[in-house]
Amino acid sequence: MRTTFVNTLTELARKDERIFLITADMGFSVFEGFREEFPDRFLNTGIAEQNTIGIAAGLALSNKIVYAYSIIPFITMRCFEQIRLDLAYNNTNVKLVGVGAGFTYGPMGSSHHAIEDIAIMRSIPNMTVLCPGDPFETEELVKRSYENYGPMYIRLGKNGEPTIHKNKNRIEIGDPITVTEGNDLIILTTSNTLELAKNWVDEWSDEGIKVNLVSLPTIKPINVPSIQKLIDRDIPMITLEEHSIIGGLGSTISEIIAESGKGIKFKRLGICDSFSHHVGGSKFQRKKLNILQKPDKSWFFK
Repeated sequence: MRTTFVNTLTELARKDERIFLITADMGFSVFEGFREEFPDRFLNTGIAEQNTIGIAAGLALSNKIVYAYSIIPFITMRCFEQIRLDLAYNNTNVKLVGVGAGFTYGPMGSSHHAIEDIAIMRSIPNMTVLCPGDPFETEELVKRSYENYGPMYIRLGKNGEPTIHKNKNRIEIGDPITVTEGNDLIILTTSNTLELAKNWVDEWSDEGIKVNLVSLPTIKPINVPSIQKLIDRDIPMITLEEHSIIGGLGSTISEIIAESGKGIKFKRLGICDSFSHHVGGSKFQRKKLNILQKPDKSWFFK
């Protein structure tokens, strides 16, 4: 996803000289090409994230389209007050790009784990929250971020994620994307668990269980009528995310279900209310924390 982001942004920058890229002591072996091609539109601010956001806001108020990039906890949490006031309150045209969704940077410890970022960012007025799950979704949403004015947060994995989508239709901000059709179970997923969800669907398909897999690369704004249609089908529904079950995709869908007035069988799969004190990659973290385990089919066939 990271390479797709860089390549897409570079293409856009060739067409529009307003695009400006800022990174806070990041981007080595990532942004050299962009820096060499657009030396006057690239700035490394060093380890100074609060200042980075202030600079981004100033550039945006000077008619630039600004992309600010760093590891997720640093671009969302270390400078939260500046994001809330400098960017969101003033509705500036700055796109925050965070790399390392969930436990992507697992060996680096909790300082680098991104398990609260969706909840934090979706709570801010004016903030759009985009969580692509594969390179195709990343390319499409980076293009939409350029086309749409206002503060946005784009949550990326890292690199090496496979392309899940076979249908390469245009993706609009807010819209869910149907990956597979099925009448036995609905799985809603976002960000870096799209691949895991697809693997589960394929395994269940071999057992004769047909799953409606829906990718939600936009968490805010979310297309409520589309989610309502899924609720109206009255079949079991699961949300899957590598993020806390508090405030993320699971909470978003729970809110819609609660306000729909309908009771359906529903389960949130994600990170429970805890930090990880383990050192290891994403798969290791999932195993140690006993999270993101495929539910037994008896849960939705009872």
